[in-house]
Amino acid sequence: MNNHCMQVSRIILRRVGHALSIKSKLTVAISFMLVSVVILYHLVSEYTMVKGFEQLMSASIRQSSEQASLAVRDYENRGNPQNTAGIDSLLQPDGIFLRILEINPFIKEITVFGNDSGQVNYGTYTYIDANNDPFIAQAHRDESLQYTTFDHNGGSYYRSFLASPDARGLVVSVVYDKSSIESMLGLKRHHALVYTGIFLLCTMILTYILIGFMIRPLKDILWKVNEVSSVRFHKPIQIKRKDEFGLLALKINAMSQNLSIYMDKLRKAFEENRRMKEHLESFINHSNDAIHLMDLEGKVIQINRAFEQLFGYEESEVLGMRFPTVPDTHRMEKRQMIGLLLTGKKLPAQETVRMTKSGEIIPVSVMVSPIRDSDGTIRAFASICRDMRSRNRMEELLRRSEKLTTVGQLAAGVAHEIRNPLTTLRGFLQLQQQSQKLSLSHVNLMLSELDRINLIVGEFLILAKPQATKFVTKDIRNVLNDVLVFLDSEAHLHNIVFRTVITEEECRISCEENQLKQVFINLLKNAIEAMPGGGSVHISIQRKGDRIAISITDEGVGIPEEMISKIGDPFFTAKETGTGLGIMVSQRIITSHQGTMDIQSQVNVGTSVKVTLPALKKEPQEDLPAAQ
Repeated sequence: MNNHCMQVSRIILRRVGHALSIKSKLTVAISFMLVSVVILYHLVSEYTMVKGFEQLMSASIRQSSEQASLAVRDYENRGNPQNTAGIDSLLQPDGIFLRILEINPFIKEITVFGNDSGQVNYGTYTYIDANNDPFIAQAHRDESLQYTTFDHNGGSYYRSFLASPDARGLVVSVVYDKSSIESMLGLKRHHALVYTGIFLLCTMILTYILIGFMIRPLKDILWKVNEVSSVRFHKPIQIKRKDEFGLLALKINAMSQNLSIYMDKLRKAFEENRRMKEHLESFINHSNDAIHLMDLEGKVIQINRAFEQLFGYEESEVLGMRFPTVPDTHRMEKRQMIGLLLTGKKLPAQETVRMTKSGEIIPVSVMVSPIRDSDGTIRAFASICRDMRSRNRMEELLRRSEKLTTVGQLAAGVAHEIRNPLTTLRGFLQLQQQSQKLSLSHVNLMLSELDRINLIVGEFLILAKPQATKFVTKDIRNVLNDVLVFLDSEAHLHNIVFRTVITEEECRISCEENQLKQVFINLLKNAIEAMPGGGSVHISIQRKGDRIAISITDEGVGIPEEMISKIGDPFFTAKETGTGLGIMVSQRIITSHQGTMDIQSQVNVGTSVKVTLPALKKEPQEDLPAAQ
């Protein structure tokens, strides 16, 4: 029952607190603080007043006890205490005790006990505490003041004991009216409470009025806040004060103005976002590429129409499915892509295969991109699939067309290159037929033309059908050094100097040694022929990670920029005696070794050919067959 009442009281206080205005709340709060201060003041005042009365009572009792002791001592010094006829009654102890009682109305009785016997020697002993007084009187022998409290005839009293300072064996006892003192304290306490109540009431009234005056501008501020909450920003607060409330009103006016500006911007941004959303949805739905969104677990959360048409799924069927179009053989590949995207890497478009609802495997180009929130955290993925069947068919047709074109160019080039020496052979044979004579000079010319035909056919066969190769492990430095030794004499004849910069690192590769020697011979011969006046050929071999770079640079006439793109085409050459197949064969050999060849040139500066080949990661024994 009591708990229920307390809960009801709390609810009532809470509702009342919610219903109170800020003016009333501030008044209550300040009044509560004032009441707390006043209570604390009363506690301190009460303690001080009680202590003051106790000190005053103690001083009064001590003074009265000393006066009584002095009177007894003087009385005994005048003569025999048993003979009182010759002594004035006013000078006797009882007379002095009466005057002390008249002066201090709180003192009710003065009694002088004998310290040894505990009997009353002087004064009266009507306020009797027989259980304590005689024993305390006998035990008390120093000059300290000792108190006891006792009740007598319905009244409460203090009794003090003070030993005589002249050591006559007497103890002076004074009875003090405790009830009178408590009545006086109660009266003073009552007056203080009345004055305090009046003070608090006046203070609360003044505080309420003062707070009402101070918070009057809050009404205008509250009105403006209501206006702002109703999206009405145009009418400002009229500022009449320069205090904190005036500053607050000024700031609210500025806030209202800024909110009005921001609201206009938000409306425009909302409209723009709405239009952009509609545009993106229209773009996604009308895109020819199959687009679907999936969460971090790979579950589909949205698809477009092209996805339905390409894979045959309805939107209601595919939502919530995990990788529905990825074949089982490619699921690990998909997980790896998502793992790379989660680490922050960007993935290019990847050609792979996907499976339709009917189980058909189709080639597609897939691009997966992360979708991030405002904090940059990846929340989903967007996958764009493009059907590659039409493009693959077009590429196949294009490859066939390019093959036919290449075959036609090769046929035309071979026919042209062979027709010239054949024409020469036919002419000399006709000439000898007519003259019916054999000319050795004509025979030598015809043999040279036959050798040229044989050279063209041989290079063409290498290009068309490479010879069977056996790859072994070689150090590319040794292969190039063998070629340099072979061509050194020819270089001296043309006033050419080979300048080499070769790394000391091991440069082992898997290669067909003779084919690479053929490539280096072709490149070095081209460099020598490009410098008819002599010069230097700079040769460099450097290891760069898992690749080996070979550079051959001459200081010759160079190649025009428009001709560089045609280098490697069949039968294209700038030399009078060249076939144009040397560079083409060299490129094919380097490609079969998983390498690259790059040609750069400037007219009258020189030509640089850079060949890059993959280095072996391990070091197998030399000349052992290695995997191609």
